[in-house]
Amino acid sequence: MATEFDYDRFVTRNDGYVNKATQAKIRETRLLIAGAGLGSALPVAATRMGFQHFVLIDGDTVDMHNLNRQFFDFEDIGRSKVEALKKQILRINPTAQVETIQANLDKSNVAELVSKVDIVFDTIDFLDLEAILHLHGTAKAMGKHIFTALSIGFGAGVLHFPPDAPESLADIIAKDVAAATAEGDVSYSNVFGKIMGRIGVHLDAQVVEQVGKALTIMEDGRPCPASQISVGSFTVGSMGLAMMHDMLAGLDVPSAPYIVVHSFRNHTTKKIKISAD
Repeated sequence: MATEFDYDRFVTRNDGYVNKATQAKIRETRLLIAGAGLGSALPVAATRMGFQHFVLIDGDTVDMHNLNRQFFDFEDIGRSKVEALKKQILRINPTAQVETIQANLDKSNVAELVSKVDIVFDTIDFLDLEAILHLHGTAKAMGKHIFTALSIGFGAGVLHFPPDAPESLADIIAKDVAAATAEGDVSYSNVFGKIMGRIGVHLDAQVVEQVGKALTIMEDGRPCPASQISVGSFTVGSMGLAMMHDMLAGLDVPSAPYIVVHSFRNHTTKKIKISAD
């Protein structure tokens, strides 16, 4: 029985899929996990691949309804998500370096957080559009890669924004924000509804139906417990990690304004342009 953690032995069976140069990069790469709910899948998978430097930020606590899809245990209910996620990481690699910040990401803390890391994994709630746009703008200005992930029913979508991406997140949604402004309603539901109207034809009918219900609830001003399942969360972690690996390995990775979407409902993978023409 092992008495101490041995990194080289730990990653032995990555051989053949992860080359030594890329494994060395993975070992030293620092990840910011912006949103530890949906974002809980990736650091668990990333730790198993050999990532060991994490900064976690989220202001929420674990609730019963999180357990159907997020990487927490029943005993974590009531605990901060960042501390519960840190526990999961250290159970795999007790030598991992994990910094936790129990707070919502906003303009006041973005610059300091992004400056500490090499890659940003973004799953913060799109309801806080100002914070997410500031995160993306800061990452671009500092030359950091950012991956944005969405749970999409029996599947997921991931956007990669390299520092030199032809379109930033702000660019992608600019026309939607302008249209919403002209209508006098720059709410999240109105802006996101326009994006969904554009890309919904590429998504599973079930996803379009559930998103439509959620947007209707939000327009009424009611809290929105959007439907999500474990398949989506696992897919978010797997897709995000695979794309990070490929980026570090120097392989081609689709980048914004294209989102990579995989559906286990239809067993298809698509690259969809999400910006307005």
